Amino acid sequence: MNVIGIIPARYGSTRFPGKPLAMIAGKSLLQRVVEQARKAKRLTEIVVATDDERIRSVASRYCRVEMTSPEHPSGTDRAAEIARNLPCEGIVNIQGDEPLIDPAVIDKVADLLEAAPMSTAGRPISDPSELNNPNVVKVVVRRNGAALYFSRRTIPYLRDQADRSPEEHLAAFPFLKHLGIYGYRRETLLRLVEFPLSALEKAERLEQLRALDNGIEIQVARVEEESLGVDVPSDVARVEAVLRLAHLT
Repeated sequence: MNVIGIIPARYGSTRFPGKPLAMIAGKSLLQRVVEQARKAKRLTEIVVATDDERIRSVASRYCRVEMTSPEHPSGTDRAAEIARNLPCEGIVNIQGDEPLIDPAVIDKVADLLEAAPMSTAGRPISDPSELNNPNVVKVVVRRNGAALYFSRRTIPYLRDQADRSPEEHLAAFPFLKHLGIYGYRRETLLRLVEFPLSALEKAERLEQLRALDNGIEIQVARVEEESLGVDVPSDVARVEAVLRLAHLT
């Protein structure tokens, strides 16, 4: 299967304007994401999708860049615009703010597209502070590995242990954290963006719920790898510290 990696990148960000071009140990955030994605074995090409000339000007030095409409409400819609004109069978939508993303995770998400219309990844939650954190999205899956539901709430609810600590909850059930990477068969992505926003998507502010609401199966790759995203300027120092420890600066 011919799978292309698309990295949506926008300049405007409420918490971190110009984030894709923020420098991290001598390279821009976006360049580091591209370099990690290039290490994945299943991707035949990497494309940056942006609506900003500043990003295009910089990213075109090291990657193919396609300009998109500035009206897109999400990275998924931006990726779909590019996918309409790409000769590919599958797309992996890679977040542009994860400079340490593990290429193995990208490959696992791409692998699932051989038998599934859509895919993503989840890893076991081990940090008790993540369990009740609404910014950490949880996913529950069926026996066949397909997602049942995604939520910002802690799911499932452990009824018989409701009064116990987060540490005890983690010991009692294998909670999964959803990682924000998506794989789509090309026709699935193009069909998905034609659906209106669903009630569940609006309630949770999770765009993957639009797929579930319209009967699209999402296979979940269970991984152990964790990534460190850049959401606010202070995250840059955290990533640089990890790079120094790994001697990757």
